[in-house]
Amino acid sequence: MIVLMGGQGVGKGTFARMLRERHEYNYIETGKMLRDAAKTDKNIADIMARGELLSFEMLIKLVASNITDEKDILMDGFPRTLEQAKWLVDTYADKFKINIIYLNVPEEIMVKRIQKRINEGAGRADDADSDAVRKRLDIFWNTTMPAINWLRTIPKIKFSDVDVSGELNDNFANVMDALK
Repeated sequence: MIVLMGGQGVGKGTFARMLRERHEYNYIETGKMLRDAAKTDKNIADIMARGELLSFEMLIKLVASNITDEKDILMDGFPRTLEQAKWLVDTYADKFKINIIYLNVPEEIMVKRIQKRINEGAGRADDADSDAVRKRLDIFWNTTMPAINWLRTIPKIKFSDVDVSGELNDNFANVMDALK
């Protein structure tokens, strides 16, 4: 199980695509699952429109329903909270070798990358709302970073802090090195 973690705009989706070009994974992209769920569930749509996170129970039910041991797993966008990180380790560390890849870049690069994807027409609807972007970044620093910092301390998983602030090919080489 490879878990890509990092703030908005760090390239989780890009690196997931590049990894999937090289290996067949059960790809679990929680953002896409949530956006798809929001199309039919107004409650989820409202939560996402406010830039907030779904409840623990709602999200783990969605994630767990997509985890199988039929092939390697690549996760993008989960866990985002300490509670979710603890659930992931408690539930799956004995079933999978868990590799956490923390895609590390300064916030100013995250913001530039979000603006770039908006300008290129690849942005999501919530990327265009500067208040929602700010809220998502605040949630990352205040909610996801404590989970990342806790995961660094867990001996039964592999944790890699990967600098991805450079050029794409160099960044991907850093990710591949972390997976070795």
